[in-house]
Amino acid sequence: MAGNDERGASASGRLAGDMQERARAMTGAELRDWGMKEVAYFRTITHEGATLVAIHAADGTPVGIAEDEDSAVDAILEQDMVPTFLQ
Repeated sequence: MAGNDERGASASGRLAGDMQERARAMTGAELRDWGMKEVAYFRTITHEGATLVAIHAADGTPVGIAEDEDSAVDAILEQDMVPTFLQ
């Protein structure tokens, strides 16, 4: 079992290294847009007395509204994005 953990840690380290190399090679515009299509965040809002969940692209652009956090996560995952909660 320890062998699997070591391999997982090694693979994770390689992935982090690959991402660092990718970031170093990016132009300013590429770095600014990095994650835009992969990450979305959501936060609870109040609109006209109702509690809703706003979904935003990584740059803060509003992209949707959900009735609850579970629905927001489902919507984000359906778009093959990684959900992140913002407080």
